[in-house]
Amino acid sequence: MTHAAYELLLPAARSTCVVFASPHSGADYTDAFLAQTRLDALTIRSSEDAHVGALFDAAPKHGAPLLLARVPRAFVDFNRAAEDLDPAVIEGVRRLSQNPRVASGLGVIPRVVAGGRAIYDGKITLAQAHARITAYWRPWHDQLQTLLDESVRAFGRAILVDCHSMPHEALDTTVAARPDVVIGDRFGASASVDIVAEVEAALTDAGLRVARNMPFAGAYVTQAYGKPARRRHAVQIEVDRALYMNEVTLERRPDFEDLRQALGGVAARIAAYGASDDRALAAE
Repeated sequence: MTHAAYELLLPAARSTCVVFASPHSGADYTDAFLAQTRLDALTIRSSEDAHVGALFDAAPKHGAPLLLARVPRAFVDFNRAAEDLDPAVIEGVRRLSQNPRVASGLGVIPRVVAGGRAIYDGKITLAQAHARITAYWRPWHDQLQTLLDESVRAFGRAILVDCHSMPHEALDTTVAARPDVVIGDRFGASASVDIVAEVEAALTDAGLRVARNMPFAGAYVTQAYGKPARRRHAVQIEVDRALYMNEVTLERRPDFEDLRQALGGVAARIAAYGASDDRALAAE
């Protein structure tokens, strides 16, 4: 299923409560957007989670849908609230969001890409910002909400795996023993302990070094959809980009397929974990 905002890869049959989503891997850079930005066609992609959709594309084979962004994060960020408007890049915004990421240029309409490089020479209009949110942000989130609601109805719970990549340099000074993957559950707020432990075990057993919540604990998606008390869980997975691609050229490494196979096994294990019908527990 394809929409201007997303591509939805569905399994032949939904056999698990798990939903995989990649909100930052969109790479449909229109000519109009490229003409609007001050950056070249490669630099504008520096905040993109390139190839993450491919890394997790085994999910539908194991009964779980995979929701992929089509539009790029630099154009509109699905991992921010619709209200996270930045007055430094949107003309007519009067009040700064309380989200500290907005002040740094990473609102729902980003002002900068990686390295703090400005996307525009000036500002866009508030009408343009609202048009992007209406045409792309809302359909993405409507579709994600629908998938999670379907999981709850069919299995009594929903588990969202929020798939991302992180710059290799992000861990240079923040983590003593460099992990390959950082999983985020907002320090226990977005998913139950057993689910997070299962995700961590699946990654560790695949040969990956795993850390939790530092420096990435989860942003809007995990906060909005991770409601354990309502049997809705969200876990963010951040994969070190240097494991699978050249971060400058965005080209896949020769051993890309090895990591893809490993994460395919991780997706299979998480999907199997979420395959039990939990409606009886939900009714207790």
